[in-house]
Amino acid sequence: MNIAELLKEVKYSGSFEDKAVLDVTDNSRAVRAGSVFVCIKGAHFDGHSAAKEAENDGAVLIVAEHDTGAKNQVLVEDSRSAYSLICAAFYGWPAKHLTLIGVTGTNGKTTTTMLLKGILDKAGIRCGLVGTVQNMVGEKALPASLTTPDCKDLQKLFADMVEAGCTHCVMEVSSQALAQKRVDGCHFAVALFTNLTQDHLDYHGTFENYLAAKRTLFTKADVAVLNTDDPHALKMTEGLPVRTVTFSVHQPDSDYTAKNVICTSSSVQYELLGGENIGRVNVRIPGHFTVYNSMGAAICALLLGLDFETVLRLLAESKGVPGRVEVLDTHTDYTVLIDYAHSPDGLENVISSVRETTPNRIITVFGCGGDRDKTKRPIMGKIVGDLSDIAVVTSDNPRSEDPQAIIDDILVGMTNCKAKIKAIPDRTEAIRYALSKARAGDVVLLAGKGHETYQILNTGKIHYDEREVVEKILKG
Repeated sequence: MNIAELLKEVKYSGSFEDKAVLDVTDNSRAVRAGSVFVCIKGAHFDGHSAAKEAENDGAVLIVAEHDTGAKNQVLVEDSRSAYSLICAAFYGWPAKHLTLIGVTGTNGKTTTTMLLKGILDKAGIRCGLVGTVQNMVGEKALPASLTTPDCKDLQKLFADMVEAGCTHCVMEVSSQALAQKRVDGCHFAVALFTNLTQDHLDYHGTFENYLAAKRTLFTKADVAVLNTDDPHALKMTEGLPVRTVTFSVHQPDSDYTAKNVICTSSSVQYELLGGENIGRVNVRIPGHFTVYNSMGAAICALLLGLDFETVLRLLAESKGVPGRVEVLDTHTDYTVLIDYAHSPDGLENVISSVRETTPNRIITVFGCGGDRDKTKRPIMGKIVGDLSDIAVVTSDNPRSEDPQAIIDDILVGMTNCKAKIKAIPDRTEAIRYALSKARAGDVVLLAGKGHETYQILNTGKIHYDEREVVEKILKG
């Protein structure tokens, strides 16, 4: 591939000497002979300052938003967007060979995408997955470091899917990815909105910016599937030329509705109504939010051409997602659940769902991440304090912050709560305490880590798997 081919769909100004391209990168330290270096201004480093160095290291072209003084250079209006298009071109535009289904929202993305992939797999459709827990090329699981990968890694993943014979890809699309233009150049057959609550304001600054970032997905889609029980749903597509399909538990005028919902400690059951179709859904994942996640997955599958009876049958065969209301096999007379809930709404949803099927006590162990939105800490504290019987406040991923300082922020919101409150900075000791207080019929909820098998401390990342921690504590 040469430079001219690489820039075919990029709007740029300037001229260049056309040369062979061996790599594309936005990392100045990764530049080698034959690289195209794209200058991107980040939170801590501006790639424009490294343009000359990149040229000296063998870059055949510099892509920038302003003049860097490089000899072979083109200027673009938005280098992040340009980089996404360049990466797509470098890998041969693989997404054009895939039917993309994007899922965005604060909560429910992972479960919804896993359920949808499960339906498509069982229907004989070879499908890839891009998600928080893992990426998948067909049945091959790959580690995931970001909900939506960097655009170069994303395009490489798409290319691997195409090579493996995948025709579809279900992906979580984060607000940060949308804001950073990582999916520019991608077109989605279906885009699904789950819900929107306060999260990631440390990055976006305001809730309005957060909403605007999510909305971007629907400018790239043929069909929008919206959970209209969320008050922000219709804002996602307002004024956009996109077909809209709605679903709801509470609004009978939606395109799809759920009736006669039954939640048990191990599943949810409901009647799904859509047009002339009606059928009983049984999903082996506890929690009322499973109704919304499974409805979203089912509707997407229907829009992709599967018939109603098949979708409902395959949903019944679906399993839960690791770290999402995951029941641990503890051989105790109480239940231990692990869930990734790390936002106010996520915590409220999971604890409320547990309460629906638990007449006994709920003991919740939770913390808040360091170097993240501080405003949600007291909010999360109040939610846990109001809805739990015992609340154990501890560390999550403190990162560079003092764990005790994070806990102090949380405790501000826990005055006059019904729960008995215990603060223990060491997460293992907090879990040990919670398990020691559990009685027959109680539920111990470990919130925040979910599928993660690590903790991020000020000294770096360490291995930390709550399943292993619980097992070790119970074995004594």
